[in-house]
Amino acid sequence: MEARTFTTLEFNKVMEQLARHTASSLGREKIEQLLPSYELAEVQRRQQATYEGSTALRLRGTVPLGGIRDIRPACKRAALGGMLNTAELLDIASTLYGGGRLKTFITSIAEKDPLPLLEELLGQVERLSPVENEITRAIDENGVVTDSASPTLGHVRAQIRASEKRIRERLEQMIRNSNTQKMLQDALITIRNDRFVIPVKAEYRHVFGGIVHDQSASGATLFVEPQVIVNMSNDLRELKLKEEREVEKILLALSGLVAEHADVLLHNVACLAEADFIFAKASYAHALKATQPAINERGYLRIKRGRHPLIAGESVVPIDVELGGEYTAIVVTGPNTGGKTVSLKTIGLFSLMAMAGLQVPVDEGSELSTFEGVYADIGDEQSIEQSLSTFSSHMTNISSIMQKVNNRSLILFDELGAGTDPTEGAALAMAIIDYVHQRGARIVATTHYSELKAYAYDRPHIVNASVEFDEKTLRPTYRLLVGIPGRSNAFAIASRLGLPEKILDQARNFVKTDETELDTMVASLEENQRQAEAERREVERLRTELEQTRRELMQEVSELEDKKDKLYEQAEEQARRAVEKARKEAEEIIVDLRELARQERAGIKEHKLIEARKRLEEATPSLRKKKKAKPANVPVSEQPLEVGDEVRVLSFNQKGEILAKVGEREFQVQVGLMKMNVKADNLEKLKAAKTQQKQIINTFRAARDPVKMELDVRGNTVEDAILLIEKYFDEALIGGLGQVSIIHGKGTGALGLGIQKYLKKHRLVKSFRWGGQGEGGLGATVVELK
Repeated sequence: MEARTFTTLEFNKVMEQLARHTASSLGREKIEQLLPSYELAEVQRRQQATYEGSTALRLRGTVPLGGIRDIRPACKRAALGGMLNTAELLDIASTLYGGGRLKTFITSIAEKDPLPLLEELLGQVERLSPVENEITRAIDENGVVTDSASPTLGHVRAQIRASEKRIRERLEQMIRNSNTQKMLQDALITIRNDRFVIPVKAEYRHVFGGIVHDQSASGATLFVEPQVIVNMSNDLRELKLKEEREVEKILLALSGLVAEHADVLLHNVACLAEADFIFAKASYAHALKATQPAINERGYLRIKRGRHPLIAGESVVPIDVELGGEYTAIVVTGPNTGGKTVSLKTIGLFSLMAMAGLQVPVDEGSELSTFEGVYADIGDEQSIEQSLSTFSSHMTNISSIMQKVNNRSLILFDELGAGTDPTEGAALAMAIIDYVHQRGARIVATTHYSELKAYAYDRPHIVNASVEFDEKTLRPTYRLLVGIPGRSNAFAIASRLGLPEKILDQARNFVKTDETELDTMVASLEENQRQAEAERREVERLRTELEQTRRELMQEVSELEDKKDKLYEQAEEQARRAVEKARKEAEEIIVDLRELARQERAGIKEHKLIEARKRLEEATPSLRKKKKAKPANVPVSEQPLEVGDEVRVLSFNQKGEILAKVGEREFQVQVGLMKMNVKADNLEKLKAAKTQQKQIINTFRAARDPVKMELDVRGNTVEDAILLIEKYFDEALIGGLGQVSIIHGKGTGALGLGIQKYLKKHRLVKSFRWGGQGEGGLGATVVELK
């Protein structure tokens, strides 16, 4: 990159703005050394660092960069054996503290939002707390070595204070003496040449003896150190010299400590300088409302609403440019002061900023490229008298550029071919653009020559562009219109300014027909562009309104979801309380029933059973209706059936007892409290008739509600299903059921697996298995109880 390019594109001014966002001279020095890089990996690393700095600023608002100083000269002098003064040592302590605080700051953010580059950078900063603590213990914030820096220093300073006190007391006795007061100009004690003196009238000089250290301007007052305290002051002076030697000894010790860690301190400073530089870029990006562009190395640029960073925000007009894709060269035409040069500089400046690792003031979705060279020939219009020298200067610069251009170059020409004969200048401009285009470089050129409009149409990968002009106000809008060439506005301006139409008509006749047709075509294109732009704005407005409506609807949905969740939570809490209450009451009832079962030999009162059953019914909370299980298709037992046999009614999957034979293949069966006639094919013999004691127990069990052979828990969570199963097992135990089925459905399988995991540890479960053919398959678990 050429230094001239930086000046031409005002990159140096951007660096000056950037430097204002640094917190130390270290960061400013990094900015002074900053140069764009054309290595893609390096540029992406720089951009990532700026992004991380912006993230930290966005999350925390400010970054703790205070206290960081340039301590490199002090560290180097300490390493050579020099003695540092208190200010330098305090700067070292302050830098250590500031580095540690910044490191902690980044670590705290990175716990939730990773900042890999900043973490790696500040991870290299060593705290060196012993060095910091030694310095701050020995030197106070005012740069004074403290009494506690060493025992010797503390002792010497105590002696100094005592000596000073004695001297003052002796002098105060003198100035309070009535005989002495008339000889003094003022009754006060002052200091001259670091010695205590009193103001004596000149005529009484010899009365006090001692040493004269100073006199007033008139000579009427002498500042005398009386002889009686000279020796005392000499002793004080010796103590102060001893103090100075002890302070020097302390500073040398601290300087030696710094020397031992000089390399680490210098590395810390390098890391902190880089951190200051990164956060300056982030702060500058925030001030510009800049974004991070995508970076490529294939010479492709897509600038969306790019705003020149050196133009005030309320004045800048955004531009949209795409280069390096469908076309690799842009020829911009239009009137003077229309914004051609600003657009040219914006494109070049954005490229330099991006390669330097700066974010640029563009909209999201913009993309910039790295270039080995960015070259610009940009200069203001000159007077007629200077035209020859201007043309020569431009050609000299362009010749230099032609020697360096390649397919990794971005070339910016302002008023190409100007300053000479229009015909020759236009031909020269077209030849230069052809040459650069053939070398594969990316080109943006501005010109007044109408010949270049047709040239751009005839060349592939070259496109016309113009700056918009408002004929109603006779002012440029500064908007860049890519795809539309500029046209002359001289006739329109002259007409608006009152030039007679007769003159204008004659002037139009002088213009070639093809040029007139071209202007007409351009005018039509501009009108179409304006219509398209108006339609685009309307579409954007509608899109914004739709987006706002969508956000409002999403907000309403979110609020409804929140209300629904709260209602669910309230319902779940009420259900939980109801289940918990029912469980406790059921447990109490089961305890009572078990007690009744133990007392059944003594006989059970029917009203007690009815009362217990009623309590159990009332304790059971209202649950969702269960689906009826399909009857199991189990083969019929071929064993002979007799009165008193314990059987299973297959269609109900319930145990019962045969009471009587009512037909050839039909029996009356007691199932709980119910008596029913059941075909033999629907019965499975379990056991023969029981003993009298068992019959008594069965009579007790039959006196209460029958317990179903299955429990349907479909639709419940695992936790709710376990509560139902626990209650059901207690009832099954009282009901004398040896085998039951738990219907949980197939679904995802989570409910069935959760239930079986619970059954493995249950005290009443002997074994369990998945349901077989006709038992519900994987949608049910068959449990054998102990």
